[in-house]
Order: sequence, then C-alpha cells, then structure tokens
Amino acid sequence: SINGKCFDWLLVSRRSCFRAGVRYYVRGIDSEGHAANFVETEQIVHYKGSKASFVQTRGSIPFFWSQRPNLKYKPKPQISKSVNHMDGFQRHFDSQIISYGKQMIVNLVNQKGSEKPLEQTFAKMVNSMANGMVRYIAFDFHKECSHMRWDRLQILMDQLAEQQDE
Repeated sequence: SINGKCFDWLLVSRRSCFRAGVRYYVRGIDSEGHAANFVETEQIVHYKGSKASFVQTRGSIPFFWSQRPNLKYKPKPQISKSVNHMDGFQRHFDSQIISYGKQMIVNLVNQKGSEKPLEQTFAKMVNSMANGMVRYIAFDFHKECSHMRWDRLQILMDQLAEQQDE
C-alpha cells in the first residue's frame, strides 16, 4: 500500500538452463547465442483490475570470452581470437528481439583496466550489427558510483529516460 492505494507487486526471476555456472568459470556465449548466467526478471504490478509488466534480462557479455580463475583476485578477461564472434552475437540478439522486442543494452563494466577491451568489443559489435531494435549505453558503474555515491545513478537514468518511457 502506498498513499492508501493497495496493489499487488510481483517480482519473478527465471534463470536460463543454458550456460549456467559460477562466476569466472562460465563467461560469454555458446555457438547458439546463449549467454552465460542469463536471468530474466519480471516485475508485475496489479492495481484495480489493470496489470503492467516490465521485463529486464541480464547475462554475460554475448561474445566468446573467458576469465579463468588463478591466484589473482580478479583474473584478466580473455577475448577469443579464433572464432567468428558475430554469428553467436547475432543469434543472441535475434532471440532477444523475438522474445522481448526492442533492446536497451546497459553495460556496467569498467571502461578502463582489464575490462576495457570487453566494453570496447561489445560497443563495436553492437554498432557493426546496425540494428535499429538494439541500442547500447555504457555506464562505468564502479567509477561513477564509487564511495557509495548512489545518487550518480541518476546520470544513467537520464540517459535511459526516453527509451524507458517508450
């Protein structure tokens, strides 16, 4: 109940059975375009007979890469050089568009250090796909929100506002 108005709020997360695994051991996609550790989360609001739903998905960056554990705290990501990334990448987004429609990609990885190549490759692949149904925004979460500056998430929210209204 908010301001005396009662409503039902449901939050449901569904984890994919494809490419499930623990952090660092399962990364990227497979040849069918299934992203590692893919989760669909749906928020449903029911109020006075009306229902609204918002679906958000998350998963590993959808190209071929790995991050093998070693003695370092955070092992360096390795982008595979011997495969055609675009085939699996295209399959991934074709499936996403069929299931969910227009896509807004929000990439939260670091835009410097060892994660920089992941962000650069992801942005380049989305641009080369040239699909009007897919939009890409990179937001360096750790840089922008360091020292518990959660108010800085407003920067991201402002970037997403128009598409969110859509």
